[in-house]
Amino acid sequence: MTELVHTARELRTAVEGRSGATGVVMTMGALHEGHATLIRTARERVGDGTVVVTVFVNPLQFGPSEDFDRYPRTLDADLKVAEQAGADVVFAPAVDEVYPGGRPQVRIGAGPMGERYEGASRPGHFDGMLTVVAKLLHLTRPDAAFYGQKDAQQLALIRRMATDLNFPVEIVGVPTVREPDGLALSSRNRYLSEGERRTALALSRALFAGRDAAGRGPEAVRAAARAVLDGAEGVSVDYLALADPRDFSEAPADHTGPAVLAVAARVGATRLIDNLPLDFGGAL
Repeated sequence: MTELVHTARELRTAVEGRSGATGVVMTMGALHEGHATLIRTARERVGDGTVVVTVFVNPLQFGPSEDFDRYPRTLDADLKVAEQAGADVVFAPAVDEVYPGGRPQVRIGAGPMGERYEGASRPGHFDGMLTVVAKLLHLTRPDAAFYGQKDAQQLALIRRMATDLNFPVEIVGVPTVREPDGLALSSRNRYLSEGERRTALALSRALFAGRDAAGRGPEAVRAAARAVLDGAEGVSVDYLALADPRDFSEAPADHTGPAVLAVAARVGATRLIDNLPLDFGGAL
């Protein structure tokens, strides 16, 4: 049985005394197959060790016009998903458990890397995300932490934080899980009407078109992806970026090595993100 705990003290009691490595999967709830894949990956990595899943809707990473109050809270269903995927403990704290003194005055700053793309569209988002990730890493004390590659800039920033601040944890990226038609799994997909969901497929089609053009270089990738988005009615593009994964700067026309083709757009009232990893050969 997966144990549900709500306080830091209960978490320590649930984890202490267990043998083997500890893996953590951090979520904001509304768990779907993408989260289940993260949990199963953690289970495979730690073997007979402990898998902790956190469920916490973090107010620090929502802007004033974003959907904090609207974000789905489905803890009973989340517990079932976590248990079926192999979690030992679900840590679902209240806001005042994570931030006992109210909104923290001292926070993690994402720096220039967090000011681009998602950071430019959602000022302060990455500062709030890194602050809660740092707190949850301290509370769960894992050997490895598992994050989806769908949030590519987030993953890059967490890796950079762990390196820059000497967190004793391995940060593991897990490939994006997609529906059979290519749509990236997201908790926000539930906001889409049937027609909007069909429209949203333009995001993954744009990424796949860019991937297919990778043999002709970065500019061809950008042009192919942009052409799909420009022809998609009902899609309001926030950004289309081809980024260097080391610092999420825009990849130049002569870029070689790994890159991330990323897109953010609104379909109806719902903001969606997606990305694909690419490689242009050569070495970084």
